[in-house]
Amino acid sequence: MNPDPFAQASLPRRLVFLALCLLIMGSLLLCLWNVLAPGGWTGWEILIFLCFIGTLPWSALGLGNALLGFMLLMGSRDPVGAVVPQARAPARLPPKGRTALVLCVRREAMEEVLPLMAPLLDGLAERGLGGHFALWILSDTPAGPIAEAEEAAIRAFAAVRPAAPRVNYRRRPENTGFKAGNIMDFLDRHHEEAEYFVTLDADSAMSAEAVLRLVGCMEADPKLAILQHLTVGRPTSAAFPRLFQFGMRAGMRAWATGQGWWQLDEGPYWGHNAILRIAPFRAHARLAPLPDGSAILSHDQVEAARLHAAGWKVRCLPAEDGSLEGNPPSLPDYLARDRRWGAGNMQYLHLLRLPGLSAMARWQFVQAILLFLGAPLWALILLAAALNAATGGAEATPRAALAALMFGTWFAYYASKLLGYLEVLMKPRLAARYGGRAAFAKGALAELAFTFFFEPVSLLNKAFFLALLPFGRRIGWAPQARSAHGVGWGEAARLLWPHTLFGLALTLLLALTAPAALPWALPFLLPLLLAIPFCTLTASRRFSAKLRRAGLCATPEEIAGTPSALP
Repeated sequence: MNPDPFAQASLPRRLVFLALCLLIMGSLLLCLWNVLAPGGWTGWEILIFLCFIGTLPWSALGLGNALLGFMLLMGSRDPVGAVVPQARAPARLPPKGRTALVLCVRREAMEEVLPLMAPLLDGLAERGLGGHFALWILSDTPAGPIAEAEEAAIRAFAAVRPAAPRVNYRRRPENTGFKAGNIMDFLDRHHEEAEYFVTLDADSAMSAEAVLRLVGCMEADPKLAILQHLTVGRPTSAAFPRLFQFGMRAGMRAWATGQGWWQLDEGPYWGHNAILRIAPFRAHARLAPLPDGSAILSHDQVEAARLHAAGWKVRCLPAEDGSLEGNPPSLPDYLARDRRWGAGNMQYLHLLRLPGLSAMARWQFVQAILLFLGAPLWALILLAAALNAATGGAEATPRAALAALMFGTWFAYYASKLLGYLEVLMKPRLAARYGGRAAFAKGALAELAFTFFFEPVSLLNKAFFLALLPFGRRIGWAPQARSAHGVGWGEAARLLWPHTLFGLALTLLLALTAPAALPWALPFLLPLLLAIPFCTLTASRRFSAKLRRAGLCATPEEIAGTPSALP
């Protein structure tokens, strides 16, 4: 068997990435030293220094992935093929194997979910491939009127598509093991000799082209167990997700391309909009409960780690077209989802010492933990910096060094998004999909303004949640709100009064004791002071309608009029 040249390249690539990250961390740490060292060290400054060290891995990871991804996106004629060589092989039509399209639901509004499946099934039917695929809707909805309505809607949906892939409905009486348990139960009992399955969430939408692309990659490499498709936000008229996902899309493209270059066959799995090979998944991806008996919430990366350990390949395909998802329709919904993800990711602390895992699998766990662990560290840095200024400890701080540190940290944190924006502006064909460079630039500026107000609130919310998590706060997978809705002032105040109070306390502290330091803190404090009106504004139907009429932050799918694009 010929050696895989990509596998042989893994160590040199990872050493290059490690060196790049060390250089980034060393540069940021030097900037911090130049800020804190003049005039001697106070106790607060020592705390800032220690907390900042804890934030460095995530900053370096973001900037390193972004730089590598940007170079590939700008310098390679085929950046997707450079990361996933299987994508270069022409897809076999009809495919050799059978594929189950697996959609997991629980108490979902089927009038919103099923239309997202229609383009995929109809596209496969138009190609005469209905017999090679089957849609399985796996329900964990409890028995009762909702389940009955769910089944009736699915039967009506299937009845008008006789030539499409067969639509199957299977409901469990209990959602043991949550989504991971639902899928494994299906694979053990009902998969009907399918070789692959594509995972779909209730807000997922995939095109026939995207699914066939995934199947073609799997058939080109029999050792590929999971291929995760890059997933972008579905077009929406609601202001919050419209603004949020415009930036996330640009950032994910650069991030995933760079990360794929050095992670190679030990990449991530995000739990949906991916294709998986059934045999190795059944053999290696069964999840035992945690030591306390609770189920693993963030199951996807654990499943990928098990497959890494068994010698199977897991890759991420950094292509956007045809793979979409919905995002939370308002700030409260986003923060609720973030808390669920945080609870799941922090469970990885119990899994780091599992025997048999590869070093990359353990790093994937660490990376998921760092995504949330940095939040309390940044909150402590902000608090310690305010108290340091209030007690006179910041009088010797060089202002130029402080400005350089703040800009360098900001750029490292948002590099993937910023370089993603730059890529679009430098590629006329890509910018044309967004309505041209001018329209895209306006959307990017609007999203950056959104991020200015959103990120400190999100960061502090993570910090509050993680502070309470050790005291027994438990989170499960409750049904998610997916439809746009307004948020009243009372609801926003009940959710965000701690954030506002924290911002107000630090603002008053600095205004009374160190007014010269207040302008430096306002980029962090002003969003906290305005968190409640920001929440209501970004959920406002009137504001959402204005953004849509102006075409601000419109995605290529919205401009092209993708079916079922706007809920």
